[in-house]
Amino acid sequence: MNAILDNSIELARASLTAEQRTDGHYCYELEADATIPAEYVLLEHYLDRIDDALERKIGVYLRRIQGDYDTCQGGWPLFHGGKMDLSCSVKAYFALKALGDSPDAPHMVRAREAILAAGGAERSNVFTRFQMALFDAVPWDACPVIPIEAVLMPDWFPFTMRKVSYWSRTVMMPLMFLASRKPLARNPRKIRIDELFRTPPAQVKDWIKGPYKSAWGPAFKLLDDMLRAAEPFFPKNSRAKAEEKARSWIIERLNGEDGLGAIYPAMANATMMFDYLGDKTHFDIAWGSVRKLLVIREDEAYCQPCLSPVWDTALAGHALAEAGAAQAVAGACDWLIPRQELNVVGDWADNTPGTRPGGWAFQYNNAHYPDVDDTAVAAMLLHRAGDPKYAEAISRAREWILGMQSTNGAWGAFDINNDRQYLNHIPFADHGALLDPPTEDVSARCISFLAQLGHEEDKPAIERGIQYLRETQKPDGSWFGRWGTNYIYGTWSVLCALNAAGVAHDDPMMVKAASWLISKQRADGGWGEDNESYGDAPAGEFHGVAAQSLPSQSAWAVLGLMAAGLADHEAVRRGIEYLQAAQGEDGSWTEAPYNAVGFPRVFYLKYHGYPRFFPLLALSRYKQVLASNDRVVKYGF
Repeated sequence: MNAILDNSIELARASLTAEQRTDGHYCYELEADATIPAEYVLLEHYLDRIDDALERKIGVYLRRIQGDYDTCQGGWPLFHGGKMDLSCSVKAYFALKALGDSPDAPHMVRAREAILAAGGAERSNVFTRFQMALFDAVPWDACPVIPIEAVLMPDWFPFTMRKVSYWSRTVMMPLMFLASRKPLARNPRKIRIDELFRTPPAQVKDWIKGPYKSAWGPAFKLLDDMLRAAEPFFPKNSRAKAEEKARSWIIERLNGEDGLGAIYPAMANATMMFDYLGDKTHFDIAWGSVRKLLVIREDEAYCQPCLSPVWDTALAGHALAEAGAAQAVAGACDWLIPRQELNVVGDWADNTPGTRPGGWAFQYNNAHYPDVDDTAVAAMLLHRAGDPKYAEAISRAREWILGMQSTNGAWGAFDINNDRQYLNHIPFADHGALLDPPTEDVSARCISFLAQLGHEEDKPAIERGIQYLRETQKPDGSWFGRWGTNYIYGTWSVLCALNAAGVAHDDPMMVKAASWLISKQRADGGWGEDNESYGDAPAGEFHGVAAQSLPSQSAWAVLGLMAAGLADHEAVRRGIEYLQAAQGEDGSWTEAPYNAVGFPRVFYLKYHGYPRFFPLLALSRYKQVLASNDRVVKYGF
């Protein structure tokens, strides 16, 4: 067993080390569903900057990921093997028609029938209706009113840009400008999608309709009606002032080639805004940032939602550290150091004045929006590396993490106390992800980091975080995974934190969580969980359930059980054997299903790097823990 384990670790370490870039960092592909590639095609047609060769490759990609009849009725899913999603399917169909696919082609007929059977394009979500309005496929009345004057509202007003999440802020600012001016796409091929509507768009009277999520819904619908009637009479000077404030705000955060918010929707909206304004300088920057997200292969292409170099580098670094690849770890750490944001006081500071910057972004650069999760993981890696030259960076990260703790003892991803839930009921927020509330997985990472550092004065903050985790444990023993799929991810994250914080392994909270993980082990020794676990099924039905085991999720489960003090358990041994059996000839692992989430029930992600480094971390930790006398995991991650 030891020789076989050593060989598996060495092969995986060599494979991962070989993928490290010359400057020390890692960046793997980050794939979503058909939505972003389709939107990119439509952006080219909006701008009349059509790259036919590129669009042919995107067409190959879109056709390949189209769902079958059995699971997807011929539409497009939000994740591998998922059910048909109406809005995603409308955009994919629209894009394929724009790049030249005949509506009579079999795949287009299947997609159109699926869309019509699901209610037609008129029942698509808010962002899809905005996209269609820009192409004159629907009237602007199809879109909720989001007056740009909102940027002028004082802090006490119920809705301000400061009250929504960073991603909502960066997406909405240029979108509100576009909604204010109502430009139309150049659309040189005059593509229309009238055939996707069950009711002609001009006759639709109920663009915003229930069922509403709460009593707030009808009230906000009434408010939308009132605003729609009043908007034409808003003072012109106020509108001009608001538009200028929004434009200046966007330019300040344009973020060079990494883009506004460093996420595609915000970058694309900014590109269209600057195109409308005729601002070539800023247009070129925004358009260039969008193009940087393209993945172009010999036969197909797609557009990523964003890039993940800091996250990939920090995670790979932990796997390499566990595997003893000191030189590779040093290269990763040295790359991370200059990317720590120490100067820009971002939007996060609104609710924690006086806290100094000290975080890392998820992307190459995103100075206004560092990521709490990335910061904790990167700083834990620096601390683990043990080089004194990293001490100041670790100290600044600790200061920032402590400053970002919310009043309930937990941590959100980018903001503090960003949890005004009534805002998720406005018509614009039909995706239910307008906010950035504290979550179990991010909180667990922050607790792990602070506990790993071991400062006595941090114990109150750690205890408040642990209390939050006690309160959020599900009845079956699991924890929700906001940023990874799903309960396996959340439970692994929390067990690591509890172990790092010194919670006894026989604490009922840990025992129950470990028992839940063991109960979800599959016959082949691995674990798997489908993104269906984010859906509306009865509680627990899809928790930790999937059609197959995945290397990344199996690694999380094994790591969680070891953190719970069960390194010698039969379930861990079987999990390790699964990972060894699933290892490829190149020493690494691959997986087709998606393994993460952007917004539950709306937008899912596949990190191509996850099966590259998490199994190596699990195998190497298993070896290290079995070689110790106490069987205790000594690190927070």
